[in-house]
Amino acid sequence: MDALLLSRIQFGFVISFHVLFPAFTIGTASWLAFVESRWLRTGNPVWRELYFFWQKIFAVSFGMGVVSGIVMAFQFGTNWPRLSEVAGTVIGPLLTYEVLTAFFLEASFLGVMMFGWGKVSPRLHFFSTCMVALGTLVSTFWILSSNSWLQTPAGYTMVDGIVHPDSWWQIVFNPSFPYRLAHMALGSFITTCFVIGGVGAWYLRKDVHREAGRKMLLAAVGFAALTVPVQIFVGDMHGLNTLKHQPMKIAAMEAHWHSEGEGKGVPLVVFAVPNEKAERNDYEIAIPRLGSLILTHSLDGTFDPLTSVPASERPPVVPVFFAFRVMVGLGTLMLLLAWVSAFQWWRGKLLQSRWLIRGWNWMLPSGFIALISGWFVTEMGRQPWVVYGVLRTADAVGPQSAWMTALSLGVYIVGYAFVFGWGVWYLVKIIRTGPKPHDPAPALDAGSHTPARPLSGADEPLEER
Repeated sequence: MDALLLSRIQFGFVISFHVLFPAFTIGTASWLAFVESRWLRTGNPVWRELYFFWQKIFAVSFGMGVVSGIVMAFQFGTNWPRLSEVAGTVIGPLLTYEVLTAFFLEASFLGVMMFGWGKVSPRLHFFSTCMVALGTLVSTFWILSSNSWLQTPAGYTMVDGIVHPDSWWQIVFNPSFPYRLAHMALGSFITTCFVIGGVGAWYLRKDVHREAGRKMLLAAVGFAALTVPVQIFVGDMHGLNTLKHQPMKIAAMEAHWHSEGEGKGVPLVVFAVPNEKAERNDYEIAIPRLGSLILTHSLDGTFDPLTSVPASERPPVVPVFFAFRVMVGLGTLMLLLAWVSAFQWWRGKLLQSRWLIRGWNWMLPSGFIALISGWFVTEMGRQPWVVYGVLRTADAVGPQSAWMTALSLGVYIVGYAFVFGWGVWYLVKIIRTGPKPHDPAPALDAGSHTPARPLSGADEPLEER
């Protein structure tokens, strides 16, 4: 293993952790805004209990997202200095805009949201929650703009091998940005939705916190039934955009090696074991012409196969091919579960269906798995480019030695295992304990008092009840 491969592995390891927590906090922040609005509207104390319960989960996840994000930023300077040198004139300002907008907005209202219960009016507290939720979406906007520019660069000129911005409008709203932003935002919401539904289903299975579990499950079913079909539609539009700008990524996703000939279309490969050396698929199961129908909306449409470019210009086919099918397979299961659950809810039999409740419990981590799989497709699929068509990944790596990269990777693995191991353990403990009754906020004119402590963990052990 050389420094380039180890640096790629390290980047993949770090981003696999980092993408989970910001995506989860994006959905959780909006869920908190919804829950608090329901409490303000109905006065039902169960909604208030749910708010403080999920506020703890949000706080821990937000902290772990910030920690992993800092490490991500370090990597650009330590492992990929050439990327910073060539494209820093674009990446740097975009990340700065995130700090000046999203981070400042979140920092201004996060303290009020976390510790202002009883210190400010309920309406101001709700406004603060909404601003934190908005801040997470603004952060998503700038991060996806930066990453999308790496995928479909626009609005620049090259001067002496360095990117010089020409049009910030074209840079920010580059060709793939709208599709990727919508796909990622919906993916974050759906990931959180299935966590909420899974936790609610688990409470119903264990016959604890039944009212809270019922509200969580029904909210998740309603949201998933509406948004998962939209996500599939957005994913299709994103795929068409990718076919236009990154055809080899699509060819790798479909393991499309050779042209089928004029008028024969492209089959949809349901399953295969791509053989990159022989440039073929082993054990292939394919449906004729369906690939053309999905990707070109025509039965005899075609697109460039992998063999249309040299092997050095192709992304790694095996991981892209299987990661894409994991993502699509989980999305199909999500749609099936959501629609069957919605139908049983309409019939009044959802909460009596033992298998549907268990299905939501089993599907709790599905959003996280689909999210990581999607990022694998996105990042591996643009290889061998780090800035598509501008800078190759092999040319962006720094002069660090292989042993130094391996040492830093080992430190990351040990450090992440400790930090995120304890963080996930603490989240599990909060979830197993469940929502608790919360004292009403004292009157604002009752004098000074200690603010709420949202990070107070549960005192109960983790043993099964």
